[in-house]
Amino acid sequence: MNRRQFFSASGGAALAASQSTPASAQASKPVLMRVGCQSAPTNETHVQYFARYGVKDICGYPQIADGRLYATVDELNRMREMTARYGVTVESIALPFLTSSHIDRERHPAIMLAQSPERDRDIEAVQNMIRNCASAGIPCVKYNMSILGVLRLAGRTPGRGDSTYSTWRLADARPSTPLTRAGRVDADAAWERITYFLERVVPVAEEYKVRIACHPHDPGVPPEGYQGVVRVLGTVDGLKKFVSIKESPYHGLNFCQGTVSEMLADPGKEIFDVIRYFGARQKIFNVHFRNIRGHRNDFIEVYPDEGDVNFVEAIKVYKEVGYPYLLMPDHVPQAPNDPGGLQSFAFCYGYIKALIQAVS
Repeated sequence: MNRRQFFSASGGAALAASQSTPASAQASKPVLMRVGCQSAPTNETHVQYFARYGVKDICGYPQIADGRLYATVDELNRMREMTARYGVTVESIALPFLTSSHIDRERHPAIMLAQSPERDRDIEAVQNMIRNCASAGIPCVKYNMSILGVLRLAGRTPGRGDSTYSTWRLADARPSTPLTRAGRVDADAAWERITYFLERVVPVAEEYKVRIACHPHDPGVPPEGYQGVVRVLGTVDGLKKFVSIKESPYHGLNFCQGTVSEMLADPGKEIFDVIRYFGARQKIFNVHFRNIRGHRNDFIEVYPDEGDVNFVEAIKVYKEVGYPYLLMPDHVPQAPNDPGGLQSFAFCYGYIKALIQAVS
């Protein structure tokens, strides 16, 4: 997909005009984005770790009692009060289900399996979480609408030093079973399940003024699907369709830049116009700011300074579109002497903070 095709397909004349903004006007734009993180758990030890490295805004994971699928206002407030003692603000929360897990391991699969009346019960839990976040002053909820989870090879690719990188090569993938318990899910069925959810949740998000941010499918798969499942949120066109369903300023994306890069034939060139498309429409509510080396169907996840996407140019585009929320590291490289990836995350925090300062 070249630049002319992208703009033609997306009605991008207005975006093209925005690119012609004089450099002086671009320089005068305020920088509103901040470094954030979504790593768990949200306890005192981990929040102190965030504060130590200057991460003042996070996605939180409230402690939820009794196996409930939503947090009470008291549970949310206890989390916020604890983080506030260390100067850390909870800017969003993650749902305790509708995560990136594989459907065969998911304990609450009804929404993605279209099981009624169970999915209505689970949607009611999402609605309750949105209402309670509004009462607790938490402005965003993030979630996934995935059946296959995050697809990667079992083996990892050696990286710099003693680190290793998560890897996906479709040609080498060997699924454990031909189909998941979802059976065959074509594009029409996938869109029906997504639309059913959005029609019932977006109005509540709009009423309570809480943004709901959906993560793309990681990674995209061929049009015929993988393990019988077509991943409709695994292409840029699919994401465009998604944000147009139940149009609302509170319905948008947890824009995983790494995952979107995985959708592209040439991410080092194509990603910037994708950021412009969704950013100019104010559909980016959170950014997973990670890099890859490779392209669709064949990539590794690397440190932010060594991938195919120029992060200096990317941060300029986020400034250009006035992106006002968080830039989060995600899927950091692993190393034997770095349990939990805390060192890798700390490197990413500093790198992102420096980029923000450079364009401020």
